[in-house]
Amino acid sequence: MNKEKIIALYSTIRKINPLVHHITNVVTVNDCANVTLAVGASPVMATSIKEVEEMVQLANALVINIGTIQADGFKAMVLAAKTANKEKIPVILDPVGVGATSFRKEKAKELLQQVDVAVIRGNASEIDSLIGGASKTRGVDEGDITLTRKELAVKAANLFSCVVVVSGKVDTVSNGKETIQIENGDIWLKSITGTGCMTASLIGCFVGTTDNHFLASIAGMSLMSLAGERAKGNLQEGEGIGMYKVRLMDEIFNMNGDTWKEEVRLLES
Repeated sequence: MNKEKIIALYSTIRKINPLVHHITNVVTVNDCANVTLAVGASPVMATSIKEVEEMVQLANALVINIGTIQADGFKAMVLAAKTANKEKIPVILDPVGVGATSFRKEKAKELLQQVDVAVIRGNASEIDSLIGGASKTRGVDEGDITLTRKELAVKAANLFSCVVVVSGKVDTVSNGKETIQIENGDIWLKSITGTGCMTASLIGCFVGTTDNHFLASIAGMSLMSLAGERAKGNLQEGEGIGMYKVRLMDEIFNMNGDTWKEEVRLLES
């Protein structure tokens, strides 16, 4: 794995200012837009079936998030993703809560059957559900699984011919042949709504700058984990989860390649 290429992405993303089209959930849409801006990209959140085809053609990446999926919204997702495939624009899928209900599972499966995705990002039980496992997602939270995160990531990457990011205490990124584990992070990241959704946005931003979706996914996932770790370390006495979220956004905004290189902890496996 070439760390120098990831370092270079930090300056490239602010120079290119990629446009990232989101069809995401209503709970975290504002946070996803802000984190996209923080890293140096531009967000657009068009969801109407009447305009998604035109909008995605302007974008450098498309992020699809099924967190608050509705039937009409799903049609827009498929239409946008098919257009993105036609235009060779990478699609990032965040299958939020996919194992919780049959509706989510069916729609995620239907989407993956109809379009090609460049990256899938989810927690362990979401990825397990996508590959046909028996784990049950608890709402949008991770449930129990039998496979390791590495096994999940590799199996899903080969099944869907894409990069798979499995978030958790140790994050895992695989393209089916190469696998990287990210050892940064903090437990408080689980106490803020939407850090997973924001991570998918960050991945989309980096994917929008390079054809190397594996390195871009490592960059996006590790940025969230490292920023979460730094934000916790910079809290003052008496500051809690509210200020933690503010500091998290600041850390993402202020991150650069030099800091990333010095503090990221990657394990090739």
